[in-house]
Amino acid sequence: MDHISLQELNTRWDRCRKLLHEHLPAAEGLVVFSRLNIYYLTGTFGNGLFWLPLQGEPILLCRRGYERAKMESPVRNIAPFYSYKDVEGVLRDAGSPIGKTIAVEMNGLSWMLGSSFARYLPGRDLVSGDRVLSLTRSRKTTMELELLRDAGAKHEACLVRLLPLLLKRGMSEFEIAHAISHLFFSQGHQGILRMENYGEEVYLGHISIGESGNYPSVFNGPLGLRGVHPAVPHMGSKHVHWEDGMPLSIDNGFMHEGYQTDKTQVYWLGAQDSIPAIVRAAHDCAIEIQARVSGNLKPGIRPSLLWELSLEHAKQKGFEEGFMGLGRNKVGFIGHGIGLAIDEYPALAKGFDVPIEEGAVLAIEPKIGIPGIGMTGVENTFEVTSQGGRSLTGENYDIICVP
Repeated sequence: MDHISLQELNTRWDRCRKLLHEHLPAAEGLVVFSRLNIYYLTGTFGNGLFWLPLQGEPILLCRRGYERAKMESPVRNIAPFYSYKDVEGVLRDAGSPIGKTIAVEMNGLSWMLGSSFARYLPGRDLVSGDRVLSLTRSRKTTMELELLRDAGAKHEACLVRLLPLLLKRGMSEFEIAHAISHLFFSQGHQGILRMENYGEEVYLGHISIGESGNYPSVFNGPLGLRGVHPAVPHMGSKHVHWEDGMPLSIDNGFMHEGYQTDKTQVYWLGAQDSIPAIVRAAHDCAIEIQARVSGNLKPGIRPSLLWELSLEHAKQKGFEEGFMGLGRNKVGFIGHGIGLAIDEYPALAKGFDVPIEEGAVLAIEPKIGIPGIGMTGVENTFEVTSQGGRSLTGENYDIICVP
């Protein structure tokens, strides 16, 4: 089993401390609760909390999995604990006491648990450290970039080269979901996709045939889907089948050693000349928007500017109505950060004005809903470089025709 090295963790800790000092200068350290951020900062998917002081040795406290953490994590100070009332004493005895002002990951706990944690630390000022964590993870290390490149290559192979051989007329969305699942697992997908926003879930991705692409969605994305059941609004419906004149839109993620890429591929039954002019024009517009955004995906660009450029192009081409979803499915972003979670910082949207850094990885997803037909468009995962965005999920952006 591969483990994260102490050198890698030191790189992440140094960046986190630097950003903590810049954004929250009064804070003497950061407490992290979510398992995903504990993994990012320790190398083990811990159940407990992690204390990263501004100076001195960090400490991982485990409510469950102490023995496993000792085997997986290079963190020197790992200790068990049972209750938040023990935290102050355990950290003090370990030589890294909590100060008066501390940053805490507020998105990592429920209201009830957050209140409990605060109750056992009277007299402390607890400030939100969520922005610092998001900024820390937004720029990937060399190790993270290598994992994302591997994920992207496998993702592209599955959706572009291998899946078309398995698709047939008459298949249901649910049958296509099963075919993708078997294919992805055979290529090394590790069986889970992770999201961070509260209440968001995803499994395998969206499989939408025809008007399913415009079906009312509870997911924070432009592509609608019927899903398996009202209790499981994921994957696709067993009652919707792929027939002539219906685009098949697949939007999903591929995980490799915890890191995910995001990609959307559209398929069509029949030859290229059977694609309606409106579908062809909408898809071409989405490719042009992706090219415009990725070409400007350089260090120093503001995410909000990329959203403005996208919206401007869609209006110029006459696709404002369906751009990024029809009706209430419409969303106000053109992309998002991605890595350990699908929905990472930043969103390429209005109000996101912190310049993007080299080494960030983002999914760009221009999509256009067409009334009575469905949704077309593209999505690929890009690495930010000085030359612009470099696609990690391939460069075949056209509709794939299945005979």
